[in-house]
Amino acid sequence: MSVTRHLGELNAVAAAAAVTDRSVLVLPIGAMEQHGPHLPLATDLLVIDAFADAVMAEAGDALDLWRLPSLSFSKSNEHAWAPGTVWLGPETVLAVMRDIGRSLSTLAARKLVLLNGHGGNTGLLDVVCRELRLSFGFQTFLLHASLPADHGGDGAPEESGLGIHGGVAETSILLHLRPDLVDMSAAVRNVPTWMTTHDHVRFGGSASFGWLSDDFGPSGVIGDATIATADRGKVAFEEGVRHLIDVLGEVAAFEFPDRVERDLQQGET
Repeated sequence: MSVTRHLGELNAVAAAAAVTDRSVLVLPIGAMEQHGPHLPLATDLLVIDAFADAVMAEAGDALDLWRLPSLSFSKSNEHAWAPGTVWLGPETVLAVMRDIGRSLSTLAARKLVLLNGHGGNTGLLDVVCRELRLSFGFQTFLLHASLPADHGGDGAPEESGLGIHGGVAETSILLHLRPDLVDMSAAVRNVPTWMTTHDHVRFGGSASFGWLSDDFGPSGVIGDATIATADRGKVAFEEGVRHLIDVLGEVAAFEFPDRVERDLQQGET
């Protein structure tokens, strides 16, 4: 059993020996951005770090997972209006991820998981996955503990499936993980229920749209933080860990067909 699953805690010689072509590199990606008046700026980073550590503790050895240091800053420009938000432009994120991919290609591992803790990164990280696949040959995967509602995930019914930022889910999980950082006396409800009349132009609808968080009001919240509880957060966190371990099990086993075999299969169809 490994003493650590944090790649950065190994020296260069040990890292080269420990990481094999069957290993899976896991890069947690957080954010530093406004989460309303009740949650800390580092909410996404705190949550994704907790998920990554829990997954490593439970499945790191079995699945040969190696945790990379988390990225603290990412594409958060939908919150650029709010003091304290630190955001990288999309071109910067692409450049940073390309450099990370180039650097990691010196290791034997051929699988790289982007463990995303910020929904605003999702579209861009889809692009990153393909770029790293093409440029460095990595098999790349984008994972979420739960798919954001604005990308087709199931949102809480109390938020009409439209809670995507600073609402019941994030607030509950942080109440479970770091209650000392949550100010429930400042929690607000701000659910864009007007979108329920739309069949297509809505979060998770068939037509996506550009938005900034203050398009929905000055609080920066898009959801209902007032109904959050630590118990609810515990359930959500444990479900997220189980989900990630299940997905990572498939990632570890995933392989594209051999090109010769694939060509033969295509010739038979």
